Amino acid sequence: MQSTFSMLAIGALAAAMPASASLLDYVGECVPFARSVSGIQIRGDAWTWWQQAEGRYARGNRPAIGSVIVFARTARLPRGHVAVISRIVERRVVMVTHANWSRQNGERGHVEQDVTLTDVSPANDWSEVKVWYRDNTGLGSSIYPIYGFIHGRAVAAQSGAVRPAPELTSRNPDYVGALIDAYR
Repeated sequence: MQSTFSMLAIGALAAAMPASASLLDYVGECVPFARSVSGIQIRGDAWTWWQQAEGRYARGNRPAIGSVIVFARTARLPRGHVAVISRIVERRVVMVTHANWSRQNGERGHVEQDVTLTDVSPANDWSEVKVWYRDNTGLGSSIYPIYGFIHGRAVAAQSGAVRPAPELTSRNPDYVGALIDAYR
């Protein structure tokens, strides 16, 4: 769980940003970013989101725009990771917008928009993925286990979908680049 200090720091950061500031200017952890962008109101370490969503939000093993993909906790990701689906390129290739993945200017925490994420699971079930990593300028070599996708609508109100933030995706995403990265 996040410490009280880090929660206060995140709150202060949000309060410090002008109302006209872009979500893409955010610097911090993936959890508050995913919560803000998706509208899914879950707190705590990223890997705990999957279980917390049970009975509260629709969950599944297929991506949808605005849904949150939940990465399992691993040695490389001790707190897991969450990212928001920004585009569906094809059945096994999507784009995500997320915070705190690649280093930018030597530091983590920055937001990356429309990042390629590829299903590499043997059963084509989105249980394992590879993610584009800025330092490699392409898909990373690591395979990450995934719990699934949390969809931005409460279970009790399936039709009351939460609208993802308008900056979730860019105007001109690089679909060709995403496919080249995915099948290289």
